Amino acid sequence: MKFEIKSRWDGSVLFSIETESWRLAVEAALKARANLRYADLRSANLRYADLRYANLSYANLRSADLSSADLSYADLRSADLSSADLSYADLSSADLSSADLRSADLSSADLSSADLSSADLSSADLSYAKNLSPFLCTPLLMLLDQPGKIRAYKLVNADGEGPYNGGIKYEMDGEYSEKKANTDPNKHCGAGINLATLDWCMKEWREGYKILIAEFTAKDIAAIPTGTDGKFRCKKVKIVGEVDLKKIGLVKEAEKVRP
Repeated sequence: MKFEIKSRWDGSVLFSIETESWRLAVEAALKARANLRYADLRSANLRYADLRYANLSYANLRSADLSSADLSYADLRSADLSSADLSYADLSSADLSSADLRSADLSSADLSSADLSSADLSSADLSYAKNLSPFLCTPLLMLLDQPGKIRAYKLVNADGEGPYNGGIKYEMDGEYSEKKANTDPNKHCGAGINLATLDWCMKEWREGYKILIAEFTAKDIAAIPTGTDGKFRCKKVKIVGEVDLKKIGLVKEAEKVRP
């Protein structure tokens, strides 16, 4: 069977070969020193592939099966690895800076010395990932060192409930707690009072929504998910204010905010 590895940008053929699988095709391309930057390998089955030292920067590997693949020392800068299966993969010393790892399965992957700076790990499965330092990819961990009262933001719909799961109606001066808040930092979504940074709330905002200001302390934090895109969970918070949507540019002066 003929396999053609094409550019994700212009469709030009980067490498072609008659072989039996995508894994063998990519391994042959690397052996032939083909330039696989920007390669389109969406949904490719690369399970157990030997991709050591491969330069796959900017490649499209969305939904690819890379489980148990050897990607040690690979250059994956700015690669699209969203929804990719990287379970049990060897990513030791790999460059994953600015990579899109949203919803990727990194369970039991070896991430020792991997560069995850600016990588998007939102909703990624990091359970049992080895040698992952959350301090290299989770700036919000700084919240745990803050003394006294801390403030963050709560996005709510027109009814004052969380826009995704609902259940609690948040009101001014109200105090709210969740005794069974999920404390696992490897879980991006879990039980608890979910707060976020202002930029996250602004990106998710829809007409009619409000952005409330919540107050809490470091000990009230249940979990700051590793590689979070701005979300974290608390066990207890108090609503102390509401963001002026006109001031931050979400609502124009001439527009009215729906009740």
